[in-house]
Amino acid sequence: MDRVQRIASHVAAAGVGGPSGLQQAPTSSTMSSAEKSDDDVVICSALRTAIAKARKGNFRDTPPEDMLAPLFKATIERTKLDAKKIGDIQIGNVSQPGAGAVSARLSQFIGGLPYEAPLQTVNRQCSSGLQAVANVAGAIKSGVIEVGLAGGVESMSLFSMADGLDLNKLSTHIFDSQAAQDCLIPMGITSENVAKQYGISRERQDTLAADSHRKAAEAQKAGLFESEIVPVTTKVKDPKSGATKEVVVKADEGPRAETTVASLGALKAAFQQGGTTTAGNASQVSDGASIVLMARRSAAKELGLPILARMRSYAVVGVDPKLMGIGPAVAIPEALKKANLSVSDVDIFEINEAFASQAAMTVEHLKIPMEKVNPKGGAIALGHPLGCTGSRQIATLLPELKRQGKRIGVVSMCIGTGMGAAGVFESEQ
Repeated sequence: MDRVQRIASHVAAAGVGGPSGLQQAPTSSTMSSAEKSDDDVVICSALRTAIAKARKGNFRDTPPEDMLAPLFKATIERTKLDAKKIGDIQIGNVSQPGAGAVSARLSQFIGGLPYEAPLQTVNRQCSSGLQAVANVAGAIKSGVIEVGLAGGVESMSLFSMADGLDLNKLSTHIFDSQAAQDCLIPMGITSENVAKQYGISRERQDTLAADSHRKAAEAQKAGLFESEIVPVTTKVKDPKSGATKEVVVKADEGPRAETTVASLGALKAAFQQGGTTTAGNASQVSDGASIVLMARRSAAKELGLPILARMRSYAVVGVDPKLMGIGPAVAIPEALKKANLSVSDVDIFEINEAFASQAAMTVEHLKIPMEKVNPKGGAIALGHPLGCTGSRQIATLLPELKRQGKRIGVVSMCIGTGMGAAGVFESEQ
């Protein structure tokens, strides 16, 4: 059995979690139980910037510090938290040197947080923002801290995805391992691999992409993003005159209401001759930031913090690097199993649309009704600022659960080099 067959078997064997209502003791990786407890990990705030088009949008000249700082400030102001109670801060980032550790610490101070609050950065590529949330949740659950901030930031305008990898300095031993070599396959080619392996047609991909734009444009028009977005004042340089102007960035720049399956169908394949992945059915290159405030429920009550939701579980899995896009199809069942839930128990899935091919594969494999998937659009329309996306999805999920009067939400994404991650959240709004 070759690697492609083995990974197909792995995905098929993952299942969709246990039956609804099955009673099972929480595993050690469960963040919160089904019944409310003072030991639960709760979310007290989830905010983000608008997402801007990289190199073309209003954040193209904005340093990561200036996207993160307003979120730190807004979180403290809106929740009335004594910032000295923050036990740790973790920020996801992919492309800055050292995952932007110094940059994130600078943004903390610019945003008015005291030096007593420690900070570190996280790089698990496209899941970095969600991994930061999981790390802080784990620290709370284990008793290391009581209150923490987690989030992510990415300026794809100022830092290229290639900045973190110098091919000339890689070990020659990668040629001794096919899996190691496969880690270097361009993401777009892995999308083509998924489309071919799982029979995801060009029309299916373009339909998913057009729907993403339609839903995002409709949500934007209805004002559904306003509560989650913190306006950011920044300066933008005119490329011709060199003059700068001050702008307030408060709306996502990616959604295009006029996008149709027909217009997407006119685009050429971007990565492979005769392929099906295009610039129109892949995620947009973007700039943005997001921050989530978390606490132990007992601490949140003691400090008078709002409680929006509790984090039920988290899972991260490894898959064949050559088919990295299938990560969510494996990670979602693992996270649901830890929360003793099934796919049918979930009200909303926020599945990152790195590529339409892989998002469609996950939806079809897990038999998720499309009306539950990315109801306000996904990364094809909104954009995918790498380190920011995981926590951005939480900021988008929680208001929508409240608006719909629903309870259970899942955030998931594929991860470069062959992984997938998923988190399960239960609304208390």
